[in-house]
Amino acid sequence: MAVEINLDSLLDKEFENSSLAELLSAPVSALAGVSDGDAEHLKAAFNIKTIGDLGKNKYFRAATLISQLHDAGAK
Repeated sequence: MAVEINLDSLLDKEFENSSLAELLSAPVSALAGVSDGDAEHLKAAFNIKTIGDLGKNKYFRAATLISQLHDAGAK
């Protein structure tokens, strides 16, 4: 079953028609609201260069999990 989702609101205009594979290798600054300066800080602090790097980063994944558990009411 094919799944279709519109990610335009999450991306800068120039990346709106990119495939998922292209987005994974796109710079973090391709995400709407992430500046080139923000991207440089992520690179300096965590060696994050791409959206894929950000999504796979163990610290961001841990923070996301903790937040989701909290929102789900886990104790």
